[in-house]
Amino acid sequence: MNVTQDLSFLSLITNASVVVQLVLLILLLASGLSWYFIFDKMFAIRAAIREADSFENDFWSGSDINNLYQRSNSGRTPVVGMEKIFEAGYREFLKLKRQGRMDVGVVMEGTRRAMRAACQRELDALERHLAFLASVGSVSPYIGLFGTVWGIMNAFRGLSNVVQATLAHVAPGIAEALVATAMGLFAAIPAVLAYNSYSHDVDRLATRYDSFMEEFSNILQRQPNP
Repeated sequence: MNVTQDLSFLSLITNASVVVQLVLLILLLASGLSWYFIFDKMFAIRAAIREADSFENDFWSGSDINNLYQRSNSGRTPVVGMEKIFEAGYREFLKLKRQGRMDVGVVMEGTRRAMRAACQRELDALERHLAFLASVGSVSPYIGLFGTVWGIMNAFRGLSNVVQATLAHVAPGIAEALVATAMGLFAAIPAVLAYNSYSHDVDRLATRYDSFMEEFSNILQRQPNP
């Protein structure tokens, strides 16, 4: 038996049992999807951070609130993130004020509800598919372990037909089984790292959004008449 040839990576996969090959296929698909979502979330979160930085600079530079609202509400560019929260809150504020003499507390509560709803929609968009990364990170090692256990079982079952067991007989089967474990770790590690990093970034953005909503509410409360 040519052990070197049998232990080549490609031959381990092609000679593996159907169950192990199916496990490897599942892990390969999970890894491919997780890498797609990793890059997708990376670009989305970076864009959200840049948007928040840009809008905060405009907002705190002394620009007129009405001008900012007209720019956001013009429809010339898509409004997302912190600017979307601002637009939703100020639109509700103006609508409630136009309804006549209403208590300031009622107006501000409606404004805060509108901003909280817009904030939640923005955070939901950023958190979309993060649960998939968490699932891949937690489940992939166990799927790989299942393939490993199955492969080792087949390797030892094959020894029942051999009079004298040697390393050359058992090595290919065990190596084929361990490929599943390696593939499970290959799928899990990037997904876990990305999930932890992106969850932290989204939490920081949520804190920034909350701070902006409180500060903007205080500004509107000091000048209730637009």
